[in-house]
Amino acid sequence: MQGLHLTGDLFDCACPANRLTDTNALREQCLAAVRAAGLWPVGELFHAFPGSAGVTGIVLLAESHMAVHTWPETRGVTLDIYVCNFGADNSAKGQALRLAMTAFFSPARSDMQALQRGQAA
Repeated sequence: MQGLHLTGDLFDCACPANRLTDTNALREQCLAAVRAAGLWPVGELFHAFPGSAGVTGIVLLAESHMAVHTWPETRGVTLDIYVCNFGADNSAKGQALRLAMTAFFSPARSDMQALQRGQAA
């Protein structure tokens, strides 16, 4: 159950506005970024909130998951990526995924966190 849990809080995103509201565009970007990072998508769900109030999306990975939440009214995004390292160390793939998603939104500033999970005492 060892793995790397990455989060990103993205502020003042300078991307085109539709990247924060277009469910299909966000879905396509997420799946492309997952594959480019060398991870394996096994399921997905994306939900647009009424009135262009943002999108929540999750991609289930063979290696764990990625979740994205957008707030177009504040031009903000949160990212949550967890990759397990049971059969292989997927840490670099998780980092590559977070970098790709961050670049997609072009934030003016961000707060990134990384947590090693499941370490034996």
